[in-house]
Amino acid sequence: MTEMFAMQLEAVGTPLRLVARQVPTPGRGELLIEVAACGVCRTDLHIVDGEIESRLPIVPGHEIVGIVVAAGEGVADVAIGDRVGVPWLGHSCGHCDYCRTGHENLCDSPAFTGCTRDGGYATHTVADARFCFRIPDAFSNEEAAPLLCAGLIGWRSLRAAGEGTRIGLYGFGAAAHIIAQIALWQGRAVYAFTRAGDDEGQAFARSLGCAWAGSSEDDPPVELDAAILFAPVGDLVPRALRAVHKGGRVICAGIHMSDIPSFPYADLWGERTIASVANLTREDGTSFFEIAQKANVKSVTTVFPLAQANVALERLRSGAVVGAAVLVPSNYAKA
Repeated sequence: MTEMFAMQLEAVGTPLRLVARQVPTPGRGELLIEVAACGVCRTDLHIVDGEIESRLPIVPGHEIVGIVVAAGEGVADVAIGDRVGVPWLGHSCGHCDYCRTGHENLCDSPAFTGCTRDGGYATHTVADARFCFRIPDAFSNEEAAPLLCAGLIGWRSLRAAGEGTRIGLYGFGAAAHIIAQIALWQGRAVYAFTRAGDDEGQAFARSLGCAWAGSSEDDPPVELDAAILFAPVGDLVPRALRAVHKGGRVICAGIHMSDIPSFPYADLWGERTIASVANLTREDGTSFFEIAQKANVKSVTTVFPLAQANVALERLRSGAVVGAAVLVPSNYAKA
């Protein structure tokens, strides 16, 4: 096969366009992957809207699951036919201070899948073999796709939140519904916060075992040990600070957030902390997939054909997706 199809962003704020391209040849250290599924992430919305600067034109998508169909020179430990996942962090330099100290997520010269290099809203993609993960057999393609970002960032955020037993999750979408399952498996109590009036989202959270579900405008019934903010809403930071007890942590998990309003120092005092989570490391992926299998994580997904990527993005924008949206590129011709 010499021709591939992709949904391409050509200008900020415009719909993605279905285009035909030549199938690329993988370079040294790279894999050519036939995409089986690609998750639709809120970060993709930020790229489409210009809130995150990207290369243009660009093929979005960084929650990629697919089959290796070719490999460039120098690739080791990956064979044709292997199923792999491609995450947001597509490359790091390996020699800056961050990379040398185990913080490749903060690399000074990174490449990001679906942002600075083409991603998975396509029938084929090329990825750095060193930054691909083997996908456990326990997960189908559609189930695995959201794990490549929503799951990984959720996992990094949960670890940053510490060992507390009462965890609040603000924004109960793709990441929260995955990491809630792990937190519950760990024996923690999860408190879910959704948009006001989102009865369906709150019912979904309770169906997974959350101890409480309510509006992000509500106070939880108990003081929290930590809160993780998946919703990109700066107004929630002061609310979350008031919800955690002294010594509690508020973790901002998104790559983009609206401005945080001013708040009284008293809301922060008492050794409360605010921290952000940025990108991921390969160690995050290794540890996450191991624990996701042990916790029997099940991604709840809504599947769209590739040509309906714009529909999936708008559904995500409006909060109409329960769980995670996933594109199936084999259906690229179905509008």
